[in-house]
Amino acid sequence: MSALSDLLAFQKETEALSAIAGRLEWDQETMMPEGAAEQRSEEHAALSSVLHARRIDPRIGDWLAKAGDEAQSEAQTAMLRHIRRDFEKTQKVPARLAAEIARVTSVAQGKWAAARAADDFKAFLPWLEQVVKLRQEEGEALADGGDRYDALIDNYEPDMTAAQLGQMFATMRPRLTALREQVLDRPEPAGLAGSFATDKQMEFTRALAVAFGYDLTRGRLDLSVHPFSSGSGSDVRITTRVSEDDPFNCFYSTIHEVGHACYEQGIDPAYALTPLGHGVSMGVHESQSRIYENQLGRSRAFAGWMFDQMKALFGDIGVADADAFYRAVNRVRKDFIRTESDELQYNLHIMLRFDLERALVSGDLAPADLETAWNDRFKADFGYDVPRASLGCLQDVHWSVGLFGYFPTYSLGNVYAGCLNEALRRDVPDLDTQLAKGDTTAATTWLRSNLQTHGGLYRPEEVVTRACGTAPTAEPLIRYIEDKFTALYGL
Repeated sequence: MSALSDLLAFQKETEALSAIAGRLEWDQETMMPEGAAEQRSEEHAALSSVLHARRIDPRIGDWLAKAGDEAQSEAQTAMLRHIRRDFEKTQKVPARLAAEIARVTSVAQGKWAAARAADDFKAFLPWLEQVVKLRQEEGEALADGGDRYDALIDNYEPDMTAAQLGQMFATMRPRLTALREQVLDRPEPAGLAGSFATDKQMEFTRALAVAFGYDLTRGRLDLSVHPFSSGSGSDVRITTRVSEDDPFNCFYSTIHEVGHACYEQGIDPAYALTPLGHGVSMGVHESQSRIYENQLGRSRAFAGWMFDQMKALFGDIGVADADAFYRAVNRVRKDFIRTESDELQYNLHIMLRFDLERALVSGDLAPADLETAWNDRFKADFGYDVPRASLGCLQDVHWSVGLFGYFPTYSLGNVYAGCLNEALRRDVPDLDTQLAKGDTTAATTWLRSNLQTHGGLYRPEEVVTRACGTAPTAEPLIRYIEDKFTALYGL
């Protein structure tokens, strides 16, 4: 046996155990009995300790020292890069801290769900304070004297910094804000009307999942409070949620999560249970969910097909024709919820969260002041008051599970999606003709071949650059949004 083969065999077991940990999290969100929360937190902590110990096993350092000379392919070299990065980062985080983060966030997630249902920020505050303190400690350990928020961002988007993201947001904010003001001065298009039964919604949302290429023989679709995607390779699961008066909530949440899931299902099977066997970063992951949901799913062509399907399934849906349906799919209105936001306002929601969580991690904002800070910032950015916590700082699950540094990757994913959309339409000029028939095959095949199959082989910006032919910038996304909403609202 060589050092490389020993290292990759050891890593395969670690990847398998990590997949089991992910399955525990999926179960907690979908099927776990409510009374099992405390026991599950101990299970998370125990498994986290096992994984942490494996990731700092001193044999990894010995294997890495020898394996570099044995790597014979681009994939093996990339695997060693990922293992070395993970090994060096994990060594910086004490085992005690890793276990405590797993234990506290497991409980905090349930506390957040209860507080959100009760619109009671103070009930969640003690848990938020614990999570913030633990992530601050982790950021400090990872930063080596640098910016601890940068260190946390790096957990989700390697090589990205808050300064780079801040510059990107500074480019986007003025043009999005100006367009938003013009659009909101126009009459709001009509939405759907009627009651949309849960069973019919689930029937159609499964059809949508399949239409976008999701393989249900290697996945499943369930309900959860907050839609998400989980897993990789041959077991990739998604969830959605249902509102009987707002079927778009279900349908577009599903398409979004299918984008994530198809990325994982589309990775070269040879990379299964290796460091290359899952998405390379959350920004790249979000590029897939956002292009599936928006540039494809909310396009005029695909919306026309959806209109016909929904009329056949539900009967009268409150809009008269495909054009009215397209306007309903893309209508811009005053609202509070990020996950239900239109493309024009979505990134403004992310900018708010980016600034607030950056302040929380730095210590400039105390968790006790978060609700007030959120409400003040929302009023300044959107122009109206937040009426209750579930529509404000309690709406997202992310902070309860400690995902500080995650939010900005949503906007980075939008930027990547804007670039990919331009390249896709350049290479598939008759795309809209196909989408009008409900056929996404050309688009999803292009994305799978040009990006998804690579998994973690390339660095995040590199894989997008290879797919598009040029380095990513925010300009294609801004141009796409301006063109789309200017036409929709007759500006």
